[in-house]
Amino acid sequence: MAKAWMHALLGACLLLVSGGVLAADLCPQLSQRQGDTQVATRIIAIACDEYLRWNRPFIDSDGKLANLPAYEAESNGLKDGGAPWRRVAFYWQSSGLLQAMAFKAGASDCTYAAMSLSYQGLGCRGFVIDNPWSAAFISWVMQRAGVPGFHDSPSHFDYVRAARKDAASPYRFVAPTSAEVQAGDLLCFVRSKALYGYDGLVKRIDAGDGGLPMHCDIIVAIDAGKVYAIGGNVQQAVTLRILPVDAQGRLSGLLMRSADDSPCAPDSAASCNFNRQDWAVLLALKSQDELARIGSVLPPGSQYNPPVPETCCVNCVLGSGVPRCPTPGQPLLKPATPDEPLPGGG
Repeated sequence: MAKAWMHALLGACLLLVSGGVLAADLCPQLSQRQGDTQVATRIIAIACDEYLRWNRPFIDSDGKLANLPAYEAESNGLKDGGAPWRRVAFYWQSSGLLQAMAFKAGASDCTYAAMSLSYQGLGCRGFVIDNPWSAAFISWVMQRAGVPGFHDSPSHFDYVRAARKDAASPYRFVAPTSAEVQAGDLLCFVRSKALYGYDGLVKRIDAGDGGLPMHCDIIVAIDAGKVYAIGGNVQQAVTLRILPVDAQGRLSGLLMRSADDSPCAPDSAASCNFNRQDWAVLLALKSQDELARIGSVLPPGSQYNPPVPETCCVNCVLGSGVPRCPTPGQPLLKPATPDEPLPGGG
């Protein structure tokens, strides 16, 4: 049902011009379906909404970065006027993955920076810049979409491994070119030079040899011989990528990284392509009925993509009901009332 709805929407919303180039971005329409009954639709709607929030950066089908209005380190530039680095802190904090990164410098600062727009959070800003956040973004999207059985992790490898090893995973582990891609799937590449391709990844997982640096994008649409995929921390933003598919909807013509590749440089420009990666696995989202056997497929009851709440304050107003931001490492303090002085005499 989700697939049929997607094709119907694409037929209604996308106008084609000569050469098969899309004249319209479908994410503005897709982003409105965050409360849809279909899990796949909610995944793509939430991913699209974030891509729009970051002002639609994208990598074109030639592998060129065509637009980058804002990047992670900046103090403003999002569509809603927000700070990109603070939004990334929100992905970490809201997904519950920040605690797993507590040993990293600046991580504890992100708890307060994500909760309070008035908290300066310079340590958090450094944490955001220094630590890959693409898996935190994927985990955050899956939580917001209410995907049952998803293995939240700051490492892509953990949920990729779960797709191969755990029958309760919402995804199937398949070779990237072996199946028709669908909206809601995850397309992943390996960032290590220790192994290459699907077979190399299978051997690594089955051998139980530990983790592996990876990256995954969410497929949000397939149309006119192209796949549209969104990922976090792609060129330091939430970015859309365009890749080729054949007439059967299977990935084809993917530029694959290999051990023999020349480094990207002015005298080897052919190697300079952001879509040339070690595409090692497609995580195919299971059907709605199969997902329902894993857990609830109902839309989460919370508001979708709300702004970062002001849940603690630095310069507090008595009677506001907002607790004062504690010193990093200290417990969150209860809200101040008109009859109680603020801690520290504020």
